[in-house]
Amino acid sequence: MTQPTDVYDNPLIGRYASTEMAERWGPLRKFRTWRRLWLALAEAEAELGLLADDGKSPRITQAQLQELASHLDDIDLKRAAVHEKRLRHDVMAHIHALGDVAPGCKEIVHLGATSCYVTDNADLILMRESLNQLCATLASVIDALATFSKTWKDEPTLGFTHFQPAQLTTVGKRATLWLFDFVLDLKELERRRDKLPFRGAKGTTGTQASFLALFRGDHEKVKALDQLVAKKMGFENAGVFPVTGQTYSRKIDTQILDALNGLAQSAHKWGTDLRLLAHRQEVDEPFEAEQIGSSAMAYKRNPMRAERMCSLARFISGLPAMAANTVSTQWFERTLDDSACRRLYVPQAFLATDAVLRIALNLVTQRTGPDNRGLMVNRPVIAKNVREYLPYMVTENLMMAAVQAGEDRQEVHEVVRQHSHAVTARVKAGEGTTAELLEALQRESAFKKIDFAAIAGQAPREFVGRSPEQVEEFLADHIEPIRKRYASVLGKTAELHV
Repeated sequence: MTQPTDVYDNPLIGRYASTEMAERWGPLRKFRTWRRLWLALAEAEAELGLLADDGKSPRITQAQLQELASHLDDIDLKRAAVHEKRLRHDVMAHIHALGDVAPGCKEIVHLGATSCYVTDNADLILMRESLNQLCATLASVIDALATFSKTWKDEPTLGFTHFQPAQLTTVGKRATLWLFDFVLDLKELERRRDKLPFRGAKGTTGTQASFLALFRGDHEKVKALDQLVAKKMGFENAGVFPVTGQTYSRKIDTQILDALNGLAQSAHKWGTDLRLLAHRQEVDEPFEAEQIGSSAMAYKRNPMRAERMCSLARFISGLPAMAANTVSTQWFERTLDDSACRRLYVPQAFLATDAVLRIALNLVTQRTGPDNRGLMVNRPVIAKNVREYLPYMVTENLMMAAVQAGEDRQEVHEVVRQHSHAVTARVKAGEGTTAELLEALQRESAFKKIDFAAIAGQAPREFVGRSPEQVEEFLADHIEPIRKRYASVLGKTAELHV
């Protein structure tokens, strides 16, 4: 007999995602949600006065509803699998499995509904819950990264454009760039969560014909049924889709996956920056006491968290294309070629995004003790790199002072360009130092009218512009509202499975 260890195990389940997210997209949760949807439909039909064939007595009794309500969670997956092997239909298999344990309510289950009543509505419920979890975790990442940003708001460091040394910034100001991307992602995830509608009770091709027949042509009751089922399942604020075919528009899937992809882009960018900073030995990710960087090179300290985050983000970014193809190839009211691929890319998009956020939170969360301290800023290395390139950074202030003293801006720029490139060539040849640049410029007539020593002798802190102030303003204006909104869930940590 095949054992679980003998077959492929999806790494998103075994290695990366949280148990909470994995269980949400597991079979038990799905099928229990189906039963709750059947109960909500039956309750709504009863409350709206659905009558039996005699036109007088109730079609659905309280006893039947109570029996159905008492069997929401006792799912027999093996029994359902037997039914599905025979019927080749997953929804019908679970209707039969429910009927096996609740025979008294068999005739009221799925009354007037099509399979997509449970499959689509369940997916929407699970997606909304997943978005809510992702928003909470992302808020925790933002909170922790904001603390990091404030801690290092005054620490001068080299800025980079084209990955070449540029004007100074601060370690904390750079972190606000990562933060702002995540803030934009949070807004988009919240928007998708809060505006996500319910498919409701629309019937086989979205016309509600079956429900109109059940309610003997009463259009108002059919409309009320749609809204009442949505309310019972917690979608009273977002409401229902105004129109559907057999399925809700698969464009909703693409919009949600695009939002998850946006978050993946931000995480990948941050992870890439961390990997580059690790190469420069300026910032290190957590590295535990017994952690091994390489099986061969014992000295290695690889940024494996950031690398894993980038790798999973890349996986997420590949999924929206499949969802887009699904939207493009749905024929008329629906075709079933959406089903198999959606079983893969919808859950896996959420599992992978959850995994990315768990890594992000593990990366940035400050913890006590000698190990796992969160991101580690190596101040001596940063200061050394700043000193090496500071002469180049000073030139912009020298140029502005010279122009204010009456010099031609373009002529001053050319003087700086020629000397800086000449010094750089000497440094690369191992024949000089960057300090020679200021010595050369001081001899130029273009800078004779300014207090050269006063400008060139300033500390690195004087060349970071408004970086510290920008950090404070950004945190106050954009992060504090998020902290207030998610106060009840902040402070969580995330340990990696492996």
